[in-house]
Amino acid sequence: MKDIIIQLGKFIYGRGWSAGTGGNLSARLSNHQFAMTASGRHKGELSAEDILTVDLAGNPIGTQQKPSAEALLHLAIYELDPAAQFVLHTHSVAATVLSMQTKANHLEFAGYEMLKAISTIDTHETQLNLNIFENAQDMTVLAALLKNHWQTARHHFAFLVRGHGLYVWGHSEDQARRHLEAWEFLLACELERRKIK
Repeated sequence: MKDIIIQLGKFIYGRGWSAGTGGNLSARLSNHQFAMTASGRHKGELSAEDILTVDLAGNPIGTQQKPSAEALLHLAIYELDPAAQFVLHTHSVAATVLSMQTKANHLEFAGYEMLKAISTIDTHETQLNLNIFENAQDMTVLAALLKNHWQTARHHFAFLVRGHGLYVWGHSEDQARRHLEAWEFLLACELERRKIK
């Protein structure tokens, strides 16, 4: 699993979606343990030592290193979607700018062919809302917001944190990567569209 996370980190960094030490990645190992990037690690230069195992509360197992500061948000996704196997968090320019440009609690996407890359969507003739949560340094606050919102809105395997970045997940590595590529493409298209209005 560590090798997969390392490769995902290189892929995300190579696309320009995680500058510096931004972003974090995780994978489900079991219903009680999760692999997660350590805090403050460059995603394009990850090694096996940079991938920790954490428990359901986000506590590291067998190491003094700290997991990502956003561990609790990852764990909330795994709790809310028991089929989720990977959670990927990026800090792309498009995700950050668009989330700051609007005061709304979501971005609307309609008519894009790429919408069909999101699981359960089979036509471009649809509208998907990408939900936006207000940023907070306290991850318990963000995790609680997500859990409360989960009961009343669809999330389409992704959401934004305002001024921060994109979270996506999938029921397999391939699905998580596809969702990430699709949402980042859609965000980049929407940013360009707004520039030329």
